[in-house]
Amino acid sequence: MTTTKSDDSRRKDVRRQGAIAHRAQRLRARGAASAPNGDAEAMTRDAALDCGWGRLLFAQTFESPAALAAALATEEPDQRDIAAYATDPHVVLAAAPQELFLDPSHTYRLDLSTYRASSRRPRGFVVRRLATEADAEAVNRIYLARGMVPTRPGFMFAHRDSRTLVYLVAEDATTGAVVGTVTGVDHRSAFGDPEGGASLWCLAVDTQATAPAIGETLVRHLAELFQARGAQYLDLSVLHDNRQAIELYEKLGFVRVGYFSLKRKNPINEKLFIGPPPDEAFNPYARIIIDEARRRGIGVEAIDAEGGFFRLTHGGRSIACRESLSELTSAVAMSICDDKAVTRRIVERAGVAVPDETEATSREAVAAFLARHGAIVVKPARGEQGRGVAVGIRGVEEAMAAIERARRHCDRVLVEQFVKGEDLRLIVIDYRVVAAAVRRPARVVGDGRSTIRALIEHQSRRRAAATGGESRIPVDEETERCLAEAGFGLDDVADLGKELQVRRAANLHTGGTIHDVTDGLHPALAEAAVRAAWAIGIPVTGIDFVVRSPRAPDYVFVEANERPGLANHEPQPTAERFVDLLFPLSVPAGTRRAAVSQEAAR
Repeated sequence: MTTTKSDDSRRKDVRRQGAIAHRAQRLRARGAASAPNGDAEAMTRDAALDCGWGRLLFAQTFESPAALAAALATEEPDQRDIAAYATDPHVVLAAAPQELFLDPSHTYRLDLSTYRASSRRPRGFVVRRLATEADAEAVNRIYLARGMVPTRPGFMFAHRDSRTLVYLVAEDATTGAVVGTVTGVDHRSAFGDPEGGASLWCLAVDTQATAPAIGETLVRHLAELFQARGAQYLDLSVLHDNRQAIELYEKLGFVRVGYFSLKRKNPINEKLFIGPPPDEAFNPYARIIIDEARRRGIGVEAIDAEGGFFRLTHGGRSIACRESLSELTSAVAMSICDDKAVTRRIVERAGVAVPDETEATSREAVAAFLARHGAIVVKPARGEQGRGVAVGIRGVEEAMAAIERARRHCDRVLVEQFVKGEDLRLIVIDYRVVAAAVRRPARVVGDGRSTIRALIEHQSRRRAAATGGESRIPVDEETERCLAEAGFGLDDVADLGKELQVRRAANLHTGGTIHDVTDGLHPALAEAAVRAAWAIGIPVTGIDFVVRSPRAPDYVFVEANERPGLANHEPQPTAERFVDLLFPLSVPAGTRRAAVSQEAAR
């Protein structure tokens, strides 16, 4: 069924676009009128600023569209050049139609002569200049988590005092961790801009940050810095469909202007010019695999996008998948993973360490088990995504209530010895560990004025936005139990900086966060995960351990997941290894040669 806008709605759209065009024209005129000394000859020609992730080419400084196209053709490998301020992008594209594309982004401008700073100060974090190599490494980690191109090692630190490139970071007031970043470019310093402008690039906030308004505060600080320098305006480029960012910028006073950006067709930019996937309803766990398949020329057919089902076809081979569950996983292996008690028995026989466990058959049996271990975990024998799981229970009444909640998901309920430690997820593909990450339960940080309920709602929205709606913090009996243990209720107000854990289970679907530890993983943990996968006979699985530390050999097995979320482990190459397993002949030649060399070295 199709719908059309009402006449009134269309008139509003026309008026809004007209207002945008009028304000943009006025801003351009004001910028030209305020050009320092009106000296256009002082402007650098063919200006290309190295930003570490690529070059920023200022299109207005190039003699011709052909010259700009030729400059873009010199882009370095693994870099992303951007030609900004193109007023005639179609002419540039005509010079190299096979190599270039028009970036689907809008340009927005903030008039710094009328901008007014906010009187509201941030809480829970501070904004400062990037100062150390550790700051630069943290910024690159945020870039990678956000799917952005990181800067070359050492680049940001080397340019920390640059007048042309301005690096600001948001630092968590409690932990000292960098939780956000923005880069500014001073156009007068970069190429002698006669309009006296500046621009904003690489705004990014850690997906697991808890403080509100980090992005807005970074934008405001950058605007105020350039305003103090006497800049006339602050520009930025934002993807046309990033509604959340566009709403923020428009709230701050940015307006659309008629400039465009051009980029080179390369693997980094691929998703911007190859078009949308077969069905936009796919969740992130299916989409990461589909995107990798399409990069290799593997055909994708949507079977049921809402459920995450699709079919991949390459040559004469065709494989149906549901996210990371494929036809290569047998029904027997899936059945083993489905029943946690069966999984535990099978991996224990393979020599994998497991915690003590029993079925919740009676109150007396539960009380005896609790007395023996002091604290227990209650979970349904069948289930996924942390539903019905309660962790760290110490009282019989509390245990019986948790068992009743677990029975809503499965009539058989298990009680397990509680082992203190961190929750570790290992992704095993083709019987090799590809990624490892520590998962931590959902938490909120008090701001001294919001109720805990409001803090949970805010953090839940942020987690949902960062995971395509897959991660949310439930407000239920388990949440209330966790808060009660800390002496709080949902409608209480926590002091500024007070950290509260609101869930015990470290599951991403219930608002947990994930932290990559692949590089420092102890070999004994990797070996145990592979042994568990072989025992089950499953080629793709997520093995969960409780560990003292991912760098130490001690662990106990928790469960095996037959459909692990590969998207949770970026930037580790989980999707690449999954598609390698399904279609070995699609592996790029360079990757195959490197793998052969590594095997020979062993």
